[in-house]
Amino acid sequence: MAENHPSSPQPLIPPLPRRNFISLGIGAIAASALPVGLIKRHKVVRRQVPVMGTIADLVAVHSKEAAGYAALEAAVTELRWVESRMTRFDRESDIGRANMGALTAPVEIHPATAMVLREGLRWAEQTDGKFDPALGRLTELWDVTHRTHPPSDADVADVKQINPYRSIDISSSRNSPTVRFASDVAIDLGGIAKGYAVDRAADALRRHRINSGMVNVGGDLYAIGSSPDGDPWQVGIRNPFSPDEITETIPVTDGAIATSGDYLRFFEHGGKSYHHLIDAKTGAPREAEVRSVTVAADNCISADAWATAQFGLGADDTVLATGSTSTALIVFSYGLSRTVTPQALIV
Repeated sequence: MAENHPSSPQPLIPPLPRRNFISLGIGAIAASALPVGLIKRHKVVRRQVPVMGTIADLVAVHSKEAAGYAALEAAVTELRWVESRMTRFDRESDIGRANMGALTAPVEIHPATAMVLREGLRWAEQTDGKFDPALGRLTELWDVTHRTHPPSDADVADVKQINPYRSIDISSSRNSPTVRFASDVAIDLGGIAKGYAVDRAADALRRHRINSGMVNVGGDLYAIGSSPDGDPWQVGIRNPFSPDEITETIPVTDGAIATSGDYLRFFEHGGKSYHHLIDAKTGAPREAEVRSVTVAADNCISADAWATAQFGLGADDTVLATGSTSTALIVFSYGLSRTVTPQALIV
């Protein structure tokens, strides 16, 4: 995306005083609030692990330290399980096997993988492909982590399809679902599986009787309950023009936050920045007026998919899904100005 970035942007709101919170998180979501004065009155345990191509940051508050660590271990197990099933980088995962074989024959996948894929297809239908779980071929082609220049127009044309998600068919079997491709597409659940993993990890914490805690996986976050003093957790959103600064804080209680942005995974060529969020219609990184979009919703799988779909659209062109209602807050980061738009999310 070609645009002039301010050389020294300032946070839109003053950062919280350092004494009032512990910084958590890697990625677009920069910090979450836990009053330091309460640490002595609660056993606050924390764990950071590499998973799903980023760093997971988990916190549990419990009266017994050992119980808190056991809860975190259970949550990490859930994150790693989702990664093992739904990564596209492992040929033995459900997605890896589907991408290799589903064009020629049905490939059996785990029911959880089928559920996440169905949810991705539902989002694709309801957003007219603004979210699309079948962009794996384009994602592989652009590979912004390793590329130093854009692929040729001919290479893009070879893999670009109209509404590629419509080539994915999932069998109706609940116990042994299969997936089949009608054309040469590839699944990439990068815009939804991480949110699902966060939800599963949060459920694991709850099963271990954690009533106050947080799971943050590279910008996809779920906050359990309130902070120990009874106030909402305060989640800080990074300034996309200066990622070390906080541009917005959002209070969260038993809710999820997800951010999509162009400023963490990209390469530059010829004075233009090329990020990882691909537009199925153009076969290239999505042109955007904004640098990041943050969505708050009841669960992280919805926040994750919605933020991905919404990125590249302005505040006047808001993606809505239809189904049952929950409330979402969309924060568009424009650098020195912002628009906050409440909308109804239906999932």
